[in-house]
Amino acid sequence: MKKKKILWAPWRVSYITDPDGKGCIFCSKAKSRKDRENYILHRGKKAYALLNIYPYNNGHVMVAPYEHTGDLAELESGAFREMHEIVRELVKRLKKEMKPHGFNVGMNIGRTAGAGFYEHLHMHIVPRWNGDTNFMPVIGGQDVISEALESVYEKLKDR
Repeated sequence: MKKKKILWAPWRVSYITDPDGKGCIFCSKAKSRKDRENYILHRGKKAYALLNIYPYNNGHVMVAPYEHTGDLAELESGAFREMHEIVRELVKRLKKEMKPHGFNVGMNIGRTAGAGFYEHLHMHIVPRWNGDTNFMPVIGGQDVISEALESVYEKLKDR
């Protein structure tokens, strides 16, 4: 089997650790009113959704509460419920617009669990297709994103 290549992307560290030089990416994007620029798809009362600009697959969406916490037990229950409602609506929208065959939906809570932004809870919705890029990371050592963020944004944004 071919050895998997490692693609170094050191320019991402500033995005991960302090994307705008202003602290938490989820807090700064929520406060901004530049929804198109930030790929914000939906704003609710207690949570919002945005495209992941470093997606695992086409249509990779994140849903975050406005409340800044990395502890699920501390998250206000209304925000928790609204996050799940947004996930459900976006799954419906993704099914209609992008026609995936399945989804990965979940949270990485804490740095050890793989959360890149462990201080602000967020959920991931990753659409999956039969025969999608599953083999590429293993055999080809590459991830493949076949659609531009702008195109996905237009398909999924609130109308």
